[in-house]
Amino acid sequence: MSSNSKREDKPVIGITIGDINGIGPEVTIKALRDSRVLNFITPVIYGSSKTLSYYRKALRMDDFNYSHVKEPGQFHLKKVNVVNCWDEMVEINTGAVTPEAGKASFQALLKATKDLKAGLIDAIVTAPINKNNIQNDDFKFAGHTEYFTQNFDAKDSLMFMTSDDLKIGVATGHIPVKHISEVLTKELISRKIGIMEESLRVDFGIKKPKIAVLGLNPHAGEGGLLGKEDIEVINPAIKEFKQKGKLVFGPFPADGFFGKGDYKKFDGILAMYHDQGLIPFKTLAFENGVNYTAGLSIIRTSPDHGTAYDIAGKNEAQETSMRQAIYLARDIYKNRKEQLTE
Repeated sequence: MSSNSKREDKPVIGITIGDINGIGPEVTIKALRDSRVLNFITPVIYGSSKTLSYYRKALRMDDFNYSHVKEPGQFHLKKVNVVNCWDEMVEINTGAVTPEAGKASFQALLKATKDLKAGLIDAIVTAPINKNNIQNDDFKFAGHTEYFTQNFDAKDSLMFMTSDDLKIGVATGHIPVKHISEVLTKELISRKIGIMEESLRVDFGIKKPKIAVLGLNPHAGEGGLLGKEDIEVINPAIKEFKQKGKLVFGPFPADGFFGKGDYKKFDGILAMYHDQGLIPFKTLAFENGVNYTAGLSIIRTSPDHGTAYDIAGKNEAQETSMRQAIYLARDIYKNRKEQLTE
């Protein structure tokens, strides 16, 4: 079997280390510690071997081994690979917010993005960053989703929280609540539904996805009594997709939708804003949930948790979400390949 065939069978997945003072390094080590993962992917950690060595010792996981990458793209297919993204000594202060950790997380992200654009890696998994201390002249984004959307020239993208049984996207992402109704338009909702519908088909292999759209206002506006957006903005977008033969329904009042378990009847759910979607998602699927950026030419996933400074370095962080993010990146890669051959 040629090296190209081996790579197609085992995609190269880049993993950015995130904030080195948070739980990113820990969950990465734990997710890759089981050597069976090497049967399915070739992992490449973007960060620092010194950082990994620190956490390997602190967590007493001496059986976690890795190979140093000396030249771009020269990855060992049967080992965990590490790309050193900075040369200077960066002090690790577990649980602390520091400028040095923010700079390091950006350097790892920058290097991984460069390799992704060059085709050296097939997908990227991002460990959690601190959205404040990573800010600099080259990173002025609300988060990873916006960063990748701009860097890969996408007209739009969708923050898509996924698990085996629940998939929720958000029409508006990292914006203040007071601005939601200002930016919510029929065109925006139509774009987000379109991205979700295509992603469910292409990335998740669901031939005829059934999508639910949540309302913005209490009781989905109560016929206009509690707000006009559900009638004037959301409903017209839904009707447009129904006319195309798509299985798009709503708008549904969010409380009853989840309270009665109606979410189980749909392949995807579009929420109108961040907390409307993420509160039920993290309540129902926190341990195995994955944050996927749909609508991009590249594949980017992430665990659905943050830096968790309060438990950093204490060997308490669970790696389940990181492991799921890694495997989802692989599954989407394979699904896209299959779509191309059909």
